[in-house]
Amino acid sequence: MKYLLLIYMAPGAFDGLSEDDRAGFMAEADRHTEEIKASGELVLGAALADVENSKTVRVREGVPATTDGPFAEAKEQLAGYYVVDCEGIERATEIAAKDPAARFWAVEVRPIMDEVGMEM
Repeated sequence: MKYLLLIYMAPGAFDGLSEDDRAGFMAEADRHTEEIKASGELVLGAALADVENSKTVRVREGVPATTDGPFAEAKEQLAGYYVVDCEGIERATEIAAKDPAARFWAVEVRPIMDEVGMEM
């Protein structure tokens, strides 16, 4: 079963870490990624560009409206994601808990629906 693990953090939070803490975080994140690659559970993942580079699109009555950045004002914003294919939500939650981002910010675990609905 596939799960989307969403990493949320406050803008600038990573930059607010000391240089040593950033280096340690990245080394640990790399080890975590290698572990889930080695287990065969990592499908894909990526960090996201700063929200200042994003757009929000809505179409109302056939008319598209585009605004800068995310729509909602929030203290934490989506910073990255990865998809894992594992046995169940317990395992996906275990993987998320081992991500160093979970100690600093938040990692949401969400099941991915297949073409016909929930795989559960």
